[in-house]
Amino acid sequence: PMRALVDKAGFRATALLLVCLLLPIVAHAEFVGKVVGVIDGDSIRVMHEGKAEQIRLIGVDCPEKRQPFGTRAKEYTSELAFGQEVTVYGDGRDRYGRTLAEVLLPDGRSLNQALLRAGLAWWFRKYSKDFRLGELERQARNAKLGLWAEPHPVPPWEWRTRMKTH
Repeated sequence: PMRALVDKAGFRATALLLVCLLLPIVAHAEFVGKVVGVIDGDSIRVMHEGKAEQIRLIGVDCPEKRQPFGTRAKEYTSELAFGQEVTVYGDGRDRYGRTLAEVLLPDGRSLNQALLRAGLAWWFRKYSKDFRLGELERQARNAKLGLWAEPHPVPPWEWRTRMKTH
C-alpha cells in the first residue's frame, strides 16, 4: 500500500509538472481573432482576449515602409487579412514583445507564405529553419515577382543597418 501511495504521488507530481510546463505553450499556441490593424507587411494587430495583440509574422521579413515594395507589402497584407477572422499559431515573442506567429487566413492559406509567393518578402533565414519558405522565395525570385523584378533588391535587415549608420 505504501508503494502504491508513493507511485501515485510521483505520478501526480510528474503530471502536474508537465501541465505547468506545457500549459503556457498550449494556451498561447493558437487563437482565432479579427485583424484590426496592419502595421506593415509583416506585422498586424489581432483581437485576442479583448485587446489588439501585435503579431509579427514568423519566418518572413517584408521591405520596410520607406523601402521599395514596403508600401505594396503592407497593402497586400491589408487586402488579404484586414477585417478577417484569422487563426494565429504563436511561437513565442520577439524582443519587442510582439507574438511571433504563422497566421492562417479564413480560406486556410498562410499569410506568411502568401507574402513570399507574391514576391513581397524575404525568407528570414536568420530566424527560420522552415525550408518551405525558402523554396517559396526561390520560386518568386525565379519568376521575378514583386520585389524580385528589381535588379538588386536590398533585404530589409541590410536596409535597416544602412539607415542606422546614416
